[in-house]
Amino acid sequence: MGITSRIQQNEINYKAISSPPGGILLWILILLEVFTFGLALAGLIYYRFQEPELFAQSTAVLNKTLGSINTIVLLTSGFFMAAAVHYFKKENVRNGIYSMLATILIGSAFLVIKWFEYEEKLNVGLGLDENMFFTFYWLLTGFHFIHVIVGLVILTLILLKITNKKNPVKIVDIEAGGAFWHMCDLIWLLLFPALYLIF
Repeated sequence: MGITSRIQQNEINYKAISSPPGGILLWILILLEVFTFGLALAGLIYYRFQEPELFAQSTAVLNKTLGSINTIVLLTSGFFMAAAVHYFKKENVRNGIYSMLATILIGSAFLVIKWFEYEEKLNVGLGLDENMFFTFYWLLTGFHFIHVIVGLVILTLILLKITNKKNPVKIVDIEAGGAFWHMCDLIWLLLFPALYLIF
């Protein structure tokens, strides 16, 4: 089996609301995840109004440079994931593999940078129980950190399956991995301004 023939294209009508890229069940999961993060962000905003000075002082402690770099890193990985899906749909498997590999490597860089930022906080004693702001900080970014790890595992498994000569891969599986990864992008785009930029 040639590498190009290992990708099975969909026969899906994407204009139908019941057939989004990646499947309807995945999108229900994504909506639930975004809703959960949204509720947590609403709680963050509520407590910010309750203790504005505390939240302003706590926000000022965060490393905005690392946060900004990580935002660019994650968006770049999202770009390569979108490119990977595009290439696979066009049956340009080689470029699709390169793009997905770039997604995984750049996404891993996000985790490394975030880990350095976590170490910064822990080294000065800014843990989960420091104050309400840092409770939200650790819970929200930690939950997102776990999602990025899960996304990287999913993409790695898909990539391994694509490069395996035995079994073809459905494009819907690649789209599902891409949709999950873009959810990680979206959640970070909500977290970054809420935690780092709003005083």
